[in-house]
Amino acid sequence: MQEYTFRVDSDSAMLRIDKCLSENYGELSRAYIQRLIKDSLVSINGKKCKASSIVKEGDEVRFSVYDAVIPKIVPEDIELDILYEDTDVIVVNKPKGMVVHPAPGHYSGTLVNALMFHCRDLSGINGVLRPGIVHRIDRDTTGAIIACKNDRAHESIAKQLKEHSIDREYIAIVHGNIKEDRGTVSAPIGRDRKDRKRMAVDPAGGREAVTHYEVIERFGDYTYIRCILETGRTHQIRVHMASISHPLLGDALYSGHRSPYNLQGQTLHARILGFEHPVTGERIITEAPVPEYFSHLLDILGKG
Repeated sequence: MQEYTFRVDSDSAMLRIDKCLSENYGELSRAYIQRLIKDSLVSINGKKCKASSIVKEGDEVRFSVYDAVIPKIVPEDIELDILYEDTDVIVVNKPKGMVVHPAPGHYSGTLVNALMFHCRDLSGINGVLRPGIVHRIDRDTTGAIIACKNDRAHESIAKQLKEHSIDREYIAIVHGNIKEDRGTVSAPIGRDRKDRKRMAVDPAGGREAVTHYEVIERFGDYTYIRCILETGRTHQIRVHMASISHPLLGDALYSGHRSPYNLQGQTLHARILGFEHPVTGERIITEAPVPEYFSHLLDILGKG
């Protein structure tokens, strides 16, 4: 019997407990989770729950499993491009193609595997599959991501994320020529009701999501933009830009356009990450250099 802890984030809030756990621990079936609940092996904030219980953001879910369903996550000697590091936090420039934390089909080669090797300690608030992880960026999105080495730092960074006080600036290339120089997309985002792997603008059931964008350069059929996140929903920039008919170049999930370029996923890079240090209170600003594939594509578009 093994026990695991999961802290409910904004994307999982207001889901039934069985659905919440099945979405975050895909290797556990809904039927298996319901069995655990029936056997009183799942609790929310220390209280045994029912299959119909609804979780809220910030809830602490604890559950035990009978079998070794969740494999042991091992440290791996994977090179990290470190933008900032001290005894409390580490900011890494994540490469394209790297999954942030272990999940079905990706139990090795993730950022967590690399962090476990590099860092002696990581915060344990988000459980054994997500040590140190406070927020995520998509597998094919590059750029700055922060991880925490202890629970005090984790709680501080999580609070800053919730209060929208962390600076997050992305650069992206989108389809079409955006007419205005700058704008804001304010549209709630939730799980796509027809496809749970996708997110969608959902005015009725979605959570508040705000993205500010500014044009950097126009290339006729494409526009190079800067995006500032006011909130941090899953796939936020990808969903918001697609919702105004300017999906990201290379985004197979949200764009109906075929890319004429040899790309691995969306052209999206987390360039700036700024936060208040959880111990010293100092404002830390990190910048992830524009990746080579992105710069090369800009050169091609500029010459076109």
